[in-house]
Amino acid sequence: MDVREGKAPSGDLTIHYEDMGDVDDPAVLLVMGLGAQLVFWREEFCQKLIDQGLRVIRFDNRDVGLSGKLDGRRTKGSQVGNMARSLLGVRSPSVYRLEDMADDAAALLDHLGIDRAHVVGASMGGMIAQVFAARHAARTRGLGIIFSSNNQALLPPPGPQQLLAVVTGPSPDSPREVIIENSIRVSRIIGSPGYPATDDRLRADAIAFYDRAHYPQGIARQFNAITGSGSLLHHDRRITAPTVVIHGKADKLMRPSGGKAIAKAIPNARLVLFDGMGHELPEPLWDDIVTELQKTFVEAA
Repeated sequence: MDVREGKAPSGDLTIHYEDMGDVDDPAVLLVMGLGAQLVFWREEFCQKLIDQGLRVIRFDNRDVGLSGKLDGRRTKGSQVGNMARSLLGVRSPSVYRLEDMADDAAALLDHLGIDRAHVVGASMGGMIAQVFAARHAARTRGLGIIFSSNNQALLPPPGPQQLLAVVTGPSPDSPREVIIENSIRVSRIIGSPGYPATDDRLRADAIAFYDRAHYPQGIARQFNAITGSGSLLHHDRRITAPTVVIHGKADKLMRPSGGKAIAKAIPNARLVLFDGMGHELPEPLWDDIVTELQKTFVEAA
């Protein structure tokens, strides 16, 4: 696969990206979730999109991977208080918000000279995608939102086991093997019961993610961007792009109620639910997911 790498300026930060496929094909921008590097969009998954005649761009959000970091910046207030306000759809203090992260994505498109793109986001990336599609409506062709939420008031909270797995863990200076074992444990807890990954695959992934860029400090700031942004309902109501919302029925971290709330709020959005799918993109469902995305991209065209 021919991959063009680079860094795009966004304010004082740089956004690391990979650009794949024919530059003359319609672009699709892939936005990943909390603490997740661009490699969570697997090359094989990206190739399936390229095979559909799409130019695929994946990137590291700020504070993760090879993109710029906001070292030393801390959010005021308690994490518990911020989470409680988030469940009520209320904003909280944060170093930056989802709106800033959506503007990073727009800056990346500017850098690449792309006027309009399909935008696909997973988890927190799905929240960023919602904000992008509202703030940059003229630049959004089609919209795909995968296992995400709009954080509107009084949605069912994440499962306690799944939430604790994501927001707690070993100290940042723990040995490499301790961090890797924890990553494997988290993947098992939030993964897809209908499509369990092998231990070998989970370990290989955890090693690859750690060795590429281990930066746990950014996860707290990204989490506060979610809780700090409050309800995205006002953004959803402004979205005009054809939209598909994809969610796993077995997702206990970001419950299906989050996807249903998004689909209800965005005019004419289409909701697709998959049995056995948790908070990940299981390989056996890649063809089905790409098919659903492509339906929306064709509608947008």
